[in-house]
This record gives sequence, C-alpha cells and structure tokens, in this order.
Amino acid sequence: MDIHLSILTFLVSLIAGLIGSLLGLGGGIIITPFLTLVAHIDIRHAIGASLISVIATSSGAAVAYLRERITNIRIAMFLEIGTTLGALTGAIIGTSIKTNFLFILFGLVMLYASAQMFRTRKQELPEGVKSSPLAKTLRLSDSYYDDSLGREVKYEVTGVGQGLFTLYIAGIVSGLLGIGAGVFKVLAMDTFMRLPMKVSTTTSNFMIGVTAAASAGYYLAHRMIDPFIAAPVALGVLFGAAIGTRILFKIRSTTIRLLFTLVLLFIAVRMIIQGL
Repeated sequence: MDIHLSILTFLVSLIAGLIGSLLGLGGGIIITPFLTLVAHIDIRHAIGASLISVIATSSGAAVAYLRERITNIRIAMFLEIGTTLGALTGAIIGTSIKTNFLFILFGLVMLYASAQMFRTRKQELPEGVKSSPLAKTLRLSDSYYDDSLGREVKYEVTGVGQGLFTLYIAGIVSGLLGIGAGVFKVLAMDTFMRLPMKVSTTTSNFMIGVTAAASAGYYLAHRMIDPFIAAPVALGVLFGAAIGTRILFKIRSTTIRLLFTLVLLFIAVRMIIQGL
C-alpha cells in the first residue's frame, strides 16, 4: 500500500470510527467496502483489517460510555456467550466461501437492517415494556442519564431468549464478513429486547471488540491480516471513535436511527452491485 493510499485509508477509517462509535457497528461497516471497492484489496485481507478496526472502535468508545453508565454490562456479558460461539463458527465457514457470495451476503444483511431501522426512525424511547422473568432473574434492567433529553431514563428488558439466539447469528456474520456484527447486535437489543437506542449502540460497541477478537485470531493464524493495511485503519478508527463518543451524548436517538438507516442502505446497495 503506497503512502497516498495509506493516508486516504486513515481518513476513511477516521470517519468509520466516528460513525461506528455512534451506531454501535464498529468501523468495519465502512472499512470493508472501502478496501475492496476503492483500494481493490482482496476481501479476505480487507476482512482481516476490518476486524482490527472493530477492535479499535470498541476500545476507543467503551471507556467513555462505561464512565457515563450508558452501556449495560450485564446484558453485554450475557449476550457475548452467543456472539463468541457464533464468531468462531463464522470464521471457519468464511475461508471456504466464494468472494462474490460474501459481497452479496454482506449487502443483503445491510439491506434488511436498514429496512428494520427505518420503520422505527421516529421512536425516541421504547414504550410499554415489561421485564421478562429471565430479565428479572439476571437483573438486566437499568437506567442512564440522557443529556439530550435532560433527564434520567429508566428502562425494562424483555425478549432475552430471542436476543441471545439473534446474537449467535450475529457472531456468525462477524466471522463471515468482518464487521463485528454490530448491526445485528443493535437490532437484537432494539427490536427484541426493547432497549433504548443509545443503550443498544453503546452496549454493542462494548461487545464488538470481544466478538471481533474471537475471529481475528483465526484470520491472523491464516495470514489474512496485513499490518501495512491494518495499521492506518486502526489509528484512524481509534481517533474517530474518540470523536464519536462526544457527539453521542448530545444527540437524540431519532437522529441516530436516521443515520443508521442511511449508512446501511448505502453500503447494502454498493456491496450487492459489486457481488453481482
């Protein structure tokens, strides 16, 4: 990778880290398409660098979100059971799948996610949620202070079983596509477990690093992580994530939902076209 492309990769990664930290998706959702479509890097090496970016996003954002008590640690630790097992499954499957199939699968996943989020774009906070028996047993309900609303937000948790199963699928997607599966994590927590959007994205940010690390070890062992690609990606994403955490505290959940929808739709269309 030449110096000009490295600088461009750093700048794109910075944007990816900013958006990834806001949406709980990790930088991989932008890094993988950029490296494959613009830099013309083999998708498996792009996935390797993308996994590194996801770990960097998680590291850069997690501390700030934990300090502000928005991230729900109990939910994150419980759901990691499914995502880690799924990530190992996906990494093994991923090395034997054709490149064009990975492009199309990536695109379809993003398209579905954008449609789901568009349906709830005007929802600031979930309403009428009652904690399920399992959620009560695990003490998953919590609260956080929302700067944009100027008040403490208390929330209940439901659909724990559905969320865990979806997160296993999310782990498989992470291993296949190198995106940290944050998109499925946010959707599972937002749709099935009915968490506030900010809790979903910040908790996803905390989790994606663990999930990506489970897959990254496999890709590293098979020499699919190029340090000359991964280094500018990791640095850019780290700086971007630091900026993104500051922004999230000040904006409303409806803004995050709209941004989530637009980013996913754009990436979905580009990847499907490339795969076909």
